[in-house]
Amino acid sequence: MTTSSASDGLSAALGGTIKSQTAMAEVTRRLLDYIASGAVAQGDRLPPERQLAELMGVGRSAVREALAALEILGIVTVRPGSGTYLSGGTSELLPQTLSWGLLLRSDKTRELIEVRHGLETQAATLAATRATDASRRLMAEHTATMEQSLDDFSTFVTADMLFHQELAAAADNVLLRDMLQSVRSLIRVWVERALNDAEHAKLTLEEHRAILAAIDARDGAAAGEAMTRHMRSAAQRLLPTLDSP
Repeated sequence: MTTSSASDGLSAALGGTIKSQTAMAEVTRRLLDYIASGAVAQGDRLPPERQLAELMGVGRSAVREALAALEILGIVTVRPGSGTYLSGGTSELLPQTLSWGLLLRSDKTRELIEVRHGLETQAATLAATRATDASRRLMAEHTATMEQSLDDFSTFVTADMLFHQELAAAADNVLLRDMLQSVRSLIRVWVERALNDAEHAKLTLEEHRAILAAIDARDGAAAGEAMTRHMRSAAQRLLPTLDSP
């Protein structure tokens, strides 16, 4: 394929200014359509953020957030200083999950929050008896980062999500891990909006400490109960943001 035809194909797939209030969701949808079309192969580098932003008429922050969501899903790999590459080997669940949840409408997001509650509770219950010492250390490190970042919400949210990713991996159930990975990515934009208060951050930290303590004690029932409390608390913070502009 010539450079000119490749550029024309890219413009056709991604071009056109995005006016949606949920620009990140629309950018993600277009990128997924572009990837699904077969225009890029596993290991190929995607166009740079600046070019993608210009093609879609959005700010680079929307492109960056979309690529971050795709990285969490395992679809792309972001290499600082090099670019973003198609990683391949994604979960077979992604097409079904993304097809209905990606636009992040409030009704679907409420359903995703309910689904996440059950999946996270099951993951915590399993992780309590299946987590390796290495996984426990990583969860403890992420909890420590949260404690050190109570006034840095961006770093706090990242450490929070890494904690949950490690917990899902520690449950040693690939299907459960992939389902949680998809759901968390789809509600990520709302999670970031919901955590904007120091008191909420402190409460979230205490909830994570309780989950970790139960996992360290290898008490599955206690871990499940601690996660249930955390999910209920998180939902109380998250749901009011869904209808806000």
